[in-house]
Amino acid sequence: MMMDGASGNADDKGDADLREFRPDRLNRRSFLIGSAASVGVLGLAGCMSSDARLRREAAAMYGPVPDDKFPIPATDISKVKPKYFRQTVRYETDEAPGTIIIDPSNYHVYRVEGGGKATRYGANVGRQGFLWSGNAYVGRKAEWPTWTPPKEMIEREPRAAKYAGGMPGGPDNPLGARTLYLYQDGVYTLYTIYASRYPETIGTNLTSGCTGLMTQDMIHLYDQTPVDTKVIVLPV
Repeated sequence: MMMDGASGNADDKGDADLREFRPDRLNRRSFLIGSAASVGVLGLAGCMSSDARLRREAAAMYGPVPDDKFPIPATDISKVKPKYFRQTVRYETDEAPGTIIIDPSNYHVYRVEGGGKATRYGANVGRQGFLWSGNAYVGRKAEWPTWTPPKEMIEREPRAAKYAGGMPGGPDNPLGARTLYLYQDGVYTLYTIYASRYPETIGTNLTSGCTGLMTQDMIHLYDQTPVDTKVIVLPV
């Protein structure tokens, strides 16, 4: 497993990419993705009825969560390809039910349900140079966690220095509403599965090795995942 070299108290660190703080960059990314999608519609007119049905179902699935510690708005699913919406799929594996399998090549996370099925979520994953694979487990989980950038990230991204003492949990925190912290042999790997605030990043390589899900998907996975759950990250 590749690690980002951070040190310090693992209780409040996450390795979500600092670009979660860059709505200007993400808006440009959203514009580019949206433009490409518009062109694609011309060649996919025959699939519109199916996509429309998926989007109607997704609108309810990704609706607002007003009663959380911090109210969570509905996810703008117009920015997400339907193949990344949460769904139950066929998935043959010998892994036990509850196991989480991350497939970075296809931007999907699976929760094994047994009986040859799994819940599949769309994800963003590590960018070039931060991809890793191997086995881990959920060593800790947190709601609205504090985010503290590792010193190596501060060296790469000096504007992160103002958060060296930790950024409290909340709507602007890059770790989002829920976080699963990945461990190996009792040691925090600095990698997490976290709730991304930016649906347009699903299906992209964005982070410093962490895996982001849409907020409603992350809550769904978090609620079913106890500490010590096995996590497998497949090679690219």
